[in-house]
Parts: sequence; structure tokens; C-alpha cells
Amino acid sequence: MLYTEDLEELIFNRHQMHDSDELIVLSGYLGPRPVERLQELPFNSKVIYGMYGSEGIKPTLHNSLISIQESVENLNIFYSQLPVHSKCYAWRRQGQIIHALVGSANFSVNGLTTPFREVLAETTTDTFRPLNAYIQQVLNSAVSCLEIGTERIIDNIVNSEFCSMNLLGRDGEVQNAAGLNWGQNPNNHTTLNDAYIALRTQHIKDYPHLFQPKQINPQSLDKRGRMQRHNDSIEIIWDDGVTMEGLLEGSQPVNGMNYPKQISSFPSKAELGTYVRNRIGVPLGQPVRRHHLESYGRTDIEVSLLGDGVYKFDFSV
Repeated sequence: MLYTEDLEELIFNRHQMHDSDELIVLSGYLGPRPVERLQELPFNSKVIYGMYGSEGIKPTLHNSLISIQESVENLNIFYSQLPVHSKCYAWRRQGQIIHALVGSANFSVNGLTTPFREVLAETTTDTFRPLNAYIQQVLNSAVSCLEIGTERIIDNIVNSEFCSMNLLGRDGEVQNAAGLNWGQNPNNHTTLNDAYIALRTQHIKDYPHLFQPKQINPQSLDKRGRMQRHNDSIEIIWDDGVTMEGLLEGSQPVNGMNYPKQISSFPSKAELGTYVRNRIGVPLGQPVRRHHLESYGRTDIEVSLLGDGVYKFDFSV
């Protein structure tokens, strides 16, 4: 059977159909949110970051995975020293595979939640033995995330790109009812702390590898019966280690293609606004002003790409 939607829920509920005692995740790239969610499962899990062998790992992502490893008891995170781009999800019992999915979906929020962009397919029973041998070969080459040396923690940015996202409006002040103050508009269906970060046309033109064009969701129709564009899910790791899920929302034309026009938190739009207010010392529910940001020490957030839909947001002073 082939699956193209709801891949995250597929993976986290599949054990209910099979009498397994272990889940093995082998993924070219990882995101911290689904890795942390493995603590929900009633058995042990092993996660293998496949592309460590050729690309190393960015320190922000590494530190996030270390924090998860140290706090989740039923999980072991490994880095493969063989360059592996495969995406395999194998449920085992007493060391033998009893069910498996393979395909193109990385173990990240972006890889598992974007409809129709990635696929996972059930493998047949005759593949269980060679697949188990393949996974074991990768595991034999892997090291625990707790054991690696600093020589493989690569402090560089994908495509050497980072984008400074200005938190001020075009008049030099924080907008009254948009951006960080999105929830301050009484006419919006928002709460007071709702916020977004504007993604401007120039950001997309200057940093084409950071933000991808929006794709059509063939099963989502607007009121006029037209197919709508999907809001891509992303994972955000802040410089202080806080993680949250986000959405690349809205739509704007750039160079003949449609791109997102803002970044918000998900599922709560207020998570982003609450986080920023707490960090800069503005009471919850109150508007953010330029002088608050200047007193904190900066009026922008530096955004860089760590991997498949995983971004670093640097708001350090």
C-alpha cells in the first residue's frame, strides 16, 4: 500500500496494528519535533541520522537532539558514519522486522506533513530480512549522538545563507495590528499574543534556497472551487534551544511563482508572540513597540536553514 498524506500519524499509530517491541527510524535528515514525540510510544525506538557521514551536523540541531536524548528514556539517537539518504521505518519484534515502510519522507515535520510531496510504501515480507541486514549495517557504522567529537559538528549554514528578518514595519515602527502585533487587531479572529514574521519579496529574491515556492494541495478547495496552496510546516529551533512548529503561510508572487508571505507558529498563533514578549520583557497581551526591541538589543531575527524544513532563528544579543 502507498501513502501520500498524514504520514506522521501513520508512523506514530502503526504499532497498534502490529505486535512490535521496537521502532527503527533511518532518515537522511531529522527534525527535533517528531524525534521528541517518540517518547509517546510504548516501546524503545532507535533513530539514525543518515547524512551525518557526508555532511556532519549543525550545532543547533545537534544540541537539540542531545537535549532530547538526555530527557527521553525509551530512545537512542545515532549518527551514521556511512552517508545514507534512505528513509526507512521498521517495526521489529525480538530483533526481526515484522512491518516496514520505505519511501521519500524524512523524519521531520516538513517531511511528514506536506501532502503529496513525499510517499511511504509498505514493504513485502520477502524484503524484511535484507532490509533488517541493511539497517543493521548502518547501525554498526553509527555512533551515539552523545559520543561524537567536535570535528563533525559543522558550524555552517546550508548554502551559506542566512536572512535577517526585520521585525519593524516600513515606517520603522512595529506595526499596530500586524507582525508581532497581529493579535492586537480587534477585527481579526485572533488572540492578543498572536504574531507572525513577515516574509518579504526581497528576502525570497536574495535567499532563494531558504524559502521554497508554495505547492498546490489537490484536495483543498477554496469557496470558488479553486485548489488552494498548501502551508508548509516547518520546525524552528531558537538560539536558546527552544523549539516550536511553524507554518509558511499566505501567498505572494515572486518571479512568476507563488511563495509564502509570513511565518507563524503552529498550532497556536500565539506561541510565537508569547515567546518574543517573554524574551524582550513585554507583558503578555500588550503591544510590542520599537523601543522594546531596541532596549532588548535587536530589531531583527536571523533565519538560517539547518536541514529539511528545520530552521534556526537567532534572536541573541
